[in-house]
Amino acid sequence: MKIGLTGGAGFIGGHVIETAVERGHSVMVFDHMGRLPREISAKYAEYDHVTVMLGDVRDEVAMAELAAHTDGIIHLAACLGTQETIQNPRPATKTNIEGGLNFLESITQYDIPGVYIGVGNHWMNNSYSISKTTIERFVKMFNKERGTKANVVRLVNAYGPRQSVAPPFGPAKVRKITPAFVCRALTGQDIEVYGDGNQVSDMVHVRDGAQALVKALEYAANGTVLDDPVECGPAEHHTVNEVAQLVIKHAMEFNGGNEVGLIHLPMRPGEIPGAQVTADTSTLENIGMSVGDLTQLDAGIYKTVRWYAENWLVDWQHKDFRPRVIRGVDA
Repeated sequence: MKIGLTGGAGFIGGHVIETAVERGHSVMVFDHMGRLPREISAKYAEYDHVTVMLGDVRDEVAMAELAAHTDGIIHLAACLGTQETIQNPRPATKTNIEGGLNFLESITQYDIPGVYIGVGNHWMNNSYSISKTTIERFVKMFNKERGTKANVVRLVNAYGPRQSVAPPFGPAKVRKITPAFVCRALTGQDIEVYGDGNQVSDMVHVRDGAQALVKALEYAANGTVLDDPVECGPAEHHTVNEVAQLVIKHAMEFNGGNEVGLIHLPMRPGEIPGAQVTADTSTLENIGMSVGDLTQLDAGIYKTVRWYAENWLVDWQHKDFRPRVIRGVDA
């Protein structure tokens, strides 16, 4: 299958490309800047099964062109951010809702299967969750009323190698939990946790999430259109404090044995103290997966910390200038 992939230049997108190719597919990445992730570009530079199409998901004509040249589309592209989108929800609304509708219209027009990525905290009232979940409802409508063949996959908090790093450690615009924790621990700084840390924000390794997304498209292509989302996440739940402690434990192998502590900051806007962001793991059976297939958190965190230590940390340590660390201002 030739898979069209929006958001293919992003963190999850890069792993979806690898997973799709490993499963015998080719991928056409649809990106508004014509990019591929650096590691993907280097890995597949001499192969024709990973190509790039220049286009913006907000452009309905360009999205239709993507559908015309592919056998199915996985729609990942979105304007990210929880606290980052609250003060100005318009970019998230335009990109996520209009882009999502363009995705649905395009796969309907060309009668090809599609997969839409949802969010684990779909019930929270912040710009990102609201805009993403709006399209989940449209997926259900399109499938029922217009015969569209689209499945929804909700990932809980995806983590793993190559996730972008926000200031003061990198240029990303959105602060993500794993790189934020790992970069602080590897550089001997206390980890900053929003709220009391007792909230549950379950973690799924990005390669497991990528597997679920590609398999959901394969199932849609074979005629299996699901009534409800597939939820990809672990059966065993962990608090944010527990995730931080795993990062601290494994970072000691790479930071000279320096055991850092935790600092608790006010809860971020758009999130709920004590929230439980978890997955209904029984839904994985609908695409031939089970919770037993997923990477265990301890092993996944270790591999992730090691990747940052061997890649990001080396560059960081050899910088002539490092941005000043300001507690509580990581994004």
